Amino acid sequence: MILALGEILFDVFPDYRRLGGAPFNFAFHLKQLGFPVRFVSRVGEDRNGKEIRAAVKAHGFNPADLQVDSRHATGTVAVSLNDTGVPTFDILPNVAYDHIDFTPAVESLIEDCTLIYFGTLIQRTDRGFKNLQSILSARKSNTKCLYDINLRPGGYTNQVVRESLIHADLLKLNEEELDVLKSMHDKKRDEDRFVAYLRDHYAIDVVALTRGHRGSTLFTADGRFDAATPFVENIVDTVGAGDAFASVLAAGYLRGLPAPKTLNAATRLAAHLCTVAGAIPDDNDLYADVVQLLER
Repeated sequence: MILALGEILFDVFPDYRRLGGAPFNFAFHLKQLGFPVRFVSRVGEDRNGKEIRAAVKAHGFNPADLQVDSRHATGTVAVSLNDTGVPTFDILPNVAYDHIDFTPAVESLIEDCTLIYFGTLIQRTDRGFKNLQSILSARKSNTKCLYDINLRPGGYTNQVVRESLIHADLLKLNEEELDVLKSMHDKKRDEDRFVAYLRDHYAIDVVALTRGHRGSTLFTADGRFDAATPFVENIVDTVGAGDAFASVLAAGYLRGLPAPKTLNAATRLAAHLCTVAGAIPDDNDLYADVVQLLER
């Protein structure tokens, strides 16, 4: 079983809104790919929270894994898109997912999982940071962790990132986030040498670097593997494309697939997602060819 921890929210676009949050997007995609997934988050006792609980249940997740907060609102993000569909996010602070508790129910889930997915945003408060680090520290020695760094302005500290890297077996980041890590570690090395430093210093098995329309790269013990971004006609937006990539990265890793095959499937699903509005597709046919790639 795969356990995803973190934010679930509504992405509010100028003309519509969509269910989102990187950890939920990741969990949703993995479920469509046929993996057993549990998703833990926290929502408010408000209309948005009720809608989210109903949607989570409708998508086949256990609604009991969503904690309910009577004091804080459900998370929302205002999303604006540029001419090429690239988003800018305005994230509401001090919302329910900032207060996810390390409950006995969460502890029992940790006992049964093979991989834990987490990011940085739910660690933007002292409480969120301490709770997540406690959860990660309680996992079994053979439970892997995927750290999808997802750095947002004002949503992290160097300590949060460093402590999270310590837990990472897989790390997913983009080029801007790689530059942040370089500055944080005071390293002026080129890309390959710096990633090698990260893998060695933090004992990270796989580093996945995404470059938008310029492709992506996997760094593993077997070397460096590059893939071009598939051509996408009629891009709607790129919201959640990285989360789709991360889900296939986890799938390939857990199935022990070769890096080029995993990378090919990950870039394929990320490209597919750019053809729909928001991070969660309405049509499961979007996954058909990626499922075939993972099963061959």
